[in-house]
Amino acid sequence: MMRLFEGKARKLLSIVVPVYNEQLNIEKFYTEATKAVQNLDMEYEIIFVDDGSRDATPLLLSRLTQQDEHVRALLLARNFGHQLAITCGMDHARGDAIVTMDGDLQHPPEMIPQLVQYWREGYDVVQTIRKDTKGVGFLKRQTSKWYYRLLNALSPVHIAPGGSDFRLIDKRVLATFKLFREHDRFIRGMIDDIGYKQKTVDFVAPPRFAGKSKFSVRKMLHFALDGIMAYSKIPLRISFYAGLVSAFLSVLIILHALYSSAVGSAAPGWTTVIVVICILGALQLMFIGIVGEYIGRIFEEVKQRPLYWLRAELGGRGEPEERNR
Repeated sequence: MMRLFEGKARKLLSIVVPVYNEQLNIEKFYTEATKAVQNLDMEYEIIFVDDGSRDATPLLLSRLTQQDEHVRALLLARNFGHQLAITCGMDHARGDAIVTMDGDLQHPPEMIPQLVQYWREGYDVVQTIRKDTKGVGFLKRQTSKWYYRLLNALSPVHIAPGGSDFRLIDKRVLATFKLFREHDRFIRGMIDDIGYKQKTVDFVAPPRFAGKSKFSVRKMLHFALDGIMAYSKIPLRISFYAGLVSAFLSVLIILHALYSSAVGSAAPGWTTVIVVICILGALQLMFIGIVGEYIGRIFEEVKQRPLYWLRAELGGRGEPEERNR
């Protein structure tokens, strides 16, 4: 039976919005999101998660919470990153359905009713797929395409190319998601891995309403690394097999050197030695780095520190939940 007819009480929709230095976008996003949910026949809450902004974002959020009881603001004590900001908002969401989306308006708020409609039809996860982004250059499109190909080649969990953090999940999915408490998280992969009944919806992302993207090259590389290493041990296996190949080649080179010495045709061999040393040294350093990355992640997990902590929680109705997770 469709969720539209489950019970008589109005359902609650939680909209989780991580923001970082988005003072130019917040009020516009709030206006558009509020307009999008007006005719849903649902109660709603908009949960902004400030990820340690250094501009006027916290001040604007404080003002919104005073003006509208539907708005809540969670102010993180420092910058924890996009994925943990989303996690914080999801941990504090109280809704029967939860929408996560960015606050720069590249995730169109007008799509929220469409996601809710699929949820009412019985889907537990409604995942949006970004088919294109207006104003994005050729290079970024190609690197994104290559990344998803590499990720799906290495990972047992298939992630649709163009997958974004703009999605709706049911409260049952949220309850399962809360069981996953690793620090280095790739939520797109986690949601796909959780299962449940899922539906995908294509969209074309508009340009940012204002400001610049906060995803630097370093952050994008770290995010890509999280996606690969969170769901794959194949890099370690590649290291092992590459080590076997290197060992085999080394044996061939040793046999060649012994043969050349025996027949008296040994050349000085300076170039060969240097090339071999450089190749083997580079391979060793690269694979030591791969192993070190996995060990570093183990080190972060065994410390069992909270994923994040708040310096303030503003607005909302009812008692606040735990401040540290």
